[in-house]
Amino acid sequence: MQFNYSAKTKQGELQSGVVEANDKQEAIEALQTRELIILALTPVSSQPVFARQIKFFQKVKSKELVAFSRQLSILFSAQVPLLPSLKTLVRQTSNPYFRDILFEVANDVEGGSPFSKALARHPKVFSGFVVNMIKSGETSGSLENSLTYLADYLEKQFYLISRVRGTMIYPAFILCGFLIVAVMMMIVVVPQLTNFLKETGQELPLATRVIIGLSDFLRSFWWLFALVIFGGAGWLWWKISKSVAARAKWDEIKLKLPIFGKVFQKVYLTRFAENLSTLVQGRLSILQALQVSSDVVGNAVFQKIILEAKEEVRVGTNLSVALSRHKEIPSLVTQMIATGEQTGSIDFILNKMAQFYSKEVDSTVDTLSQLIEPLLITAIGIGVAVLVAAILMPIYNIAGGM
Repeated sequence: MQFNYSAKTKQGELQSGVVEANDKQEAIEALQTRELIILALTPVSSQPVFARQIKFFQKVKSKELVAFSRQLSILFSAQVPLLPSLKTLVRQTSNPYFRDILFEVANDVEGGSPFSKALARHPKVFSGFVVNMIKSGETSGSLENSLTYLADYLEKQFYLISRVRGTMIYPAFILCGFLIVAVMMMIVVVPQLTNFLKETGQELPLATRVIIGLSDFLRSFWWLFALVIFGGAGWLWWKISKSVAARAKWDEIKLKLPIFGKVFQKVYLTRFAENLSTLVQGRLSILQALQVSSDVVGNAVFQKIILEAKEEVRVGTNLSVALSRHKEIPSLVTQMIATGEQTGSIDFILNKMAQFYSKEVDSTVDTLSQLIEPLLITAIGIGVAVLVAAILMPIYNIAGGM
C-alpha cells in the first residue's frame, strides 16, 4: 500500500514523495525514523475500490470522544507535553477511523500548527465548541483548565443524552417486540383457526372479521407491509438527515410531544446553559459564546432563538431581555440570567442553572422509567385481550351451541 507524503526536515527543508507500508501508522513510523516532520499523508488514489475505507460508515462515537478528552486532560495535568500525550492516545485508540484523525492532529501539532487549528480540520469529529474551548485555553495560557472544563462538559452531556435515550429506547424495543409477535400470530396462528371458524357457517363477530381480514392481507401482501414500515422509516430518516427544513420541523415536533417534549426542552436548556457558561469561563466574548452555543445546542428551534438573541445583544440589548421574547425559554431562565447580568456573574448563574435543569431531567427520566413499564404492560395486555377475544368468542359460541 502506497502513501503520498509531504514533510519537512529538522532544518526546515520541504520534502514530498511516496512511501510504501501496510497501513497509515506504519507509513508514519517509517517517515519518523527518517527524522521527518509529517505535514500531510494520504493514500495513493490508485487503490482498488474495495480496499479503500468507506468513510460514510465511519464515525467517532460520543463515548470515544469523552474518553479521549478525559485522558488528554489527565495526561496534560500530569505535566506530559501535548505532543507526547497525543501520540500516547493514538496508540491506545481502537477505532481505526478515529486513530487516523488523531494521527493527523498529532502530525499537524508536530509541524507547528496550534492544537485548536489541528482539531478544526476535522469538524465532523470536533465541534466548534471543542475547537473554541481549546483556542481560548491557548490564547489565555490556561490550556490545562480548558481541557478539564471540556472533559467535564462532554462527560455531563454524554451522561444526559444516554439517560434520555435509554428511557426512550426501552418502550420502543417493547413495542417493536409486541408488533413482531402480533404479525407472526396473524400470519401463522390466525389462518389455522380461520378455516375452522368458516366451516361452522355461523356469523362471525365484527372484531373476528377484522382480525381475519387483517390476517389475509398480511399473508398476501406482507412485502407491502414491510415496504411501508421499513421504507417509510428509512425515507423519513433520510429526509430529516438531509433536509434542513425537515430537520427543523422534526425539532419543532419534538418540543411539542406529550411528556417527552418537556424532557427535550430541559435537555436543550441544560446544554445551552452549560455551553454558554463554559465558554464565558473560557474568556470568549458573549457574542462568540452565543454563536458557538447555537451551533452545538442540537435543536433548530433553540438554535434560531440563540442566534436572534445574539443579534439583539450585538446592538446593546441584554441577553435576558432578548431571550424573554421566546415562549420556549421559561421565565425562570431569563430571571436568573438577568440576575447574573446585574451582579456580573453570568457564568456562575448559568452553571447553577445548568445543574438545576440537569437534575430536573434526571428526576423526570426516573419518573418516566417507573411509569413506562406499567403503561406498556397495560397497553400490551389490552392488545392481547382484543386479539384473543376476537378469536375465542366464536369458538365459545360454537361450544355453547353444541
